[in-house]
Amino acid sequence: MATGIAQNEFFGKDYSSVNKLTKGEYESCTFKDCDFSQADLSNFIFIDCRFELCNLSMAIVRNTSFKTVKFNNCKLLGVNFSECNLFLLSLSFENCLMNLTSFYEVKLKGIHFKNCDVQETDFTDSDLSLAIFDNCNFEKAIFEGTNLEKADFRTSFHYSIDPTLNRIKKAKFSRNGLAGLLHNYDLDIE
Repeated sequence: MATGIAQNEFFGKDYSSVNKLTKGEYESCTFKDCDFSQADLSNFIFIDCRFELCNLSMAIVRNTSFKTVKFNNCKLLGVNFSECNLFLLSLSFENCLMNLTSFYEVKLKGIHFKNCDVQETDFTDSDLSLAIFDNCNFEKAIFEGTNLEKADFRTSFHYSIDPTLNRIKKAKFSRNGLAGLLHNYDLDIE
């Protein structure tokens, strides 16, 4: 059974191997400059929490609850968010390195990514409607069966989105980004 954690601030801790974070429910907590790389965070509950300057690369988040959680200046390489507890899942990312992460079949309606590197990330069958992608690098990211309706890609780049395989009605793109919508047609755009 999860227990509530009274401490609200965690600074400079290494939870990657020997010192494991106590399993429980963390509400209104700030984790700053902490190392969670390869940590098993399965079945943890994070509510209204902030992760700043943290390394969560390859962290295991099986059945983990992230309810209104913000990641700022974090490294999240290879995190499989599709294994999270999806009930009330609410995330935002700013200045994060998120290559090789997975959001397969995850509902992230209205999510905000700002200044993030999300190369080779899997968004297959996810709901990203109303999402804002502000200045993000989507090189080799996978969009297939993805709901991108009313999503805003105007300042992002290196994406390749096939309009025949994704829902893009009323999504916003810049003129410079149109090549990313036509990539599969092998056109020479100048």
